Amino acid sequence: MPSDRIEDYGLIGDCETGALVGRDGSIDWLCWPRFDSPACFAALLGTEENGRWKIAPIGDAVVSRRYRPRTLILETRFETAAGSVLLIDFMPPRGTDSDIVRLVVGESGRVAMRMELVLRYDYGRVMPWVHRLEDGSLRAIGGPDMTVLRTPIETHGEDMHTVSDFEVAAGETVPFVLAYCASHRPVPEPIDPFAALADTEAFWTEWTARYEPAALDGKIDLPEPWHQAARRSLITLKAMTYAPTGGIVAAVTTSLPEWLGSTRNWDYRYCWLRDSALTLFALMNAGYYDEARAWRDWLLRAIAGSPEQMQIMYGIAGERRLLEWEVDWLPGFADSKPVRVGNAAADQTQLDVYGEIMSLLHQARLGGLPESPEAWSIQVSMLERLDDIWREPDYGIWEVRGPPRHFTLSKLMVWLAFDRCIKSAEIFGLDHVPLEKWRAIRSEVKGDVLARGWNAEVGAFTQSYDDTALDASLLLLPMLGFLDDDDPRVRLTVEAIEADLLVDGLVQRYHTSTGHDGLPPGEGTFLACSFWLVEALVLIGRLADAEALFERLLALRNDLGLLAEEYDPIGGRQLGNFPQAFSHVALVNAAHRLAAARAGSGDRSEELQKGEVPA
Repeated sequence: MPSDRIEDYGLIGDCETGALVGRDGSIDWLCWPRFDSPACFAALLGTEENGRWKIAPIGDAVVSRRYRPRTLILETRFETAAGSVLLIDFMPPRGTDSDIVRLVVGESGRVAMRMELVLRYDYGRVMPWVHRLEDGSLRAIGGPDMTVLRTPIETHGEDMHTVSDFEVAAGETVPFVLAYCASHRPVPEPIDPFAALADTEAFWTEWTARYEPAALDGKIDLPEPWHQAARRSLITLKAMTYAPTGGIVAAVTTSLPEWLGSTRNWDYRYCWLRDSALTLFALMNAGYYDEARAWRDWLLRAIAGSPEQMQIMYGIAGERRLLEWEVDWLPGFADSKPVRVGNAAADQTQLDVYGEIMSLLHQARLGGLPESPEAWSIQVSMLERLDDIWREPDYGIWEVRGPPRHFTLSKLMVWLAFDRCIKSAEIFGLDHVPLEKWRAIRSEVKGDVLARGWNAEVGAFTQSYDDTALDASLLLLPMLGFLDDDDPRVRLTVEAIEADLLVDGLVQRYHTSTGHDGLPPGEGTFLACSFWLVEALVLIGRLADAEALFERLLALRNDLGLLAEEYDPIGGRQLGNFPQAFSHVALVNAAHRLAAARAGSGDRSEELQKGEVPA
């Protein structure tokens, strides 16, 4: 049976899709050929009959695992009474076709192993036609999908599964390669699994070399454990980029529950403008600008057309129709229904995305990304649209399923959008823009937020206008430059959120019991918000508290350094889609904020220093 704990999984991928590998050696989730394709291994959301690929010793074993340093190559060690075996799992950077390579390496003794392959296309529903080719490989076809298994050991069919019982002795390596392509194409050419391992290791080590201390040249000086944590998060974020287009998915999974047994189960295999922008902030601050250039080009293609038609999320190639439907034949992770495909939030208005996009593009210019006249033209058009709609309510950063409201953070991010575009125009001499009009709007938005978002009786900025409820998204307030660092309203808001929204020292987004989000109550603490509290504590001068919370959050990662969206401090387990870009972005940014503070320059990162509000 699939694992009942999200943190039992590790990620492998080829920057076009990703697979989740359990501690038991079972790949329980894989969508081929893209992140958002129908899954061919869907045991994560069902049972083994919905598709999985397991390789493990027969009988009991002590399991340990790690990523090969600075890579996305997963190594799982099984220690049995008969000996020790290492299972190496990876996906090579994609050529013509996509492959999963699994190497079973005998380390000591002689260990009896079992391989079981259960392919079920279309989210575990379609049983393929499997037959053996002349070279001994197995081809499985179902509708548009084809996979080919190649291995030197003998396999056979058993209860509609492909299985093999074999032994591996010390010094021996048994390879398995599963290749994917469209069913109308010729059978994929075989790859050399050992050459593919060397190529994959080279790909990742070359990419991570830019984040080594020598390459950073003192720009980011982190203690080694923090540096390792941030590097693992950056590798995870890179793995969630879709290389052909530059799009970045929020997670590689759908419908992992935010609360066990709840209906808060969403499909995150798409490109949120917000999540992508924040991901690129983390990457750029670590020196990775190629991804920013690719995403900017993706953005221009995705939102091309009328500004009125801009969505808050798109498919990984810029698709706009992300219709939400339920996969009623899957029982869901830990019986948490429904399993959803698509996301109806794509049709929502969320004003904060304008601020995140404009801030990202401003930071990209500051970092030296070559100017794009097309990008600036679209930014100007987006601000024209924002001027038309910012006074209206929206669905907010948490994309509530209840009625729209005047969310305070949404209005703060409207201010940020105009502020960063004004700064870009001033610093880089971008002309043919209505600067005076933008300055007037910026001033109007600020006055509106101060008049209606601040609640003097509560002593904090509140979730929405003329409200008393608090919201952890306002932990971002100190990072925006909206108010001076010494403005007491900044510190009071942070302290009010600490007093009201912490559960066992971790941060809830808001109180779901109010019903304002249109959903049944109950969810875990939101990991990104807890990392935001780390940054906020730094900026209000509580460095020791920030460091202590950061260490606590690092301890919540699984043994591979991965984080889901949320954490249940009562049950002591991760919740939500996995791995979650939002959580890893927030980890990297918090690490860098702490590093700057330790170096004595922690008031704000460079992009915020250059975006400060004029006195």
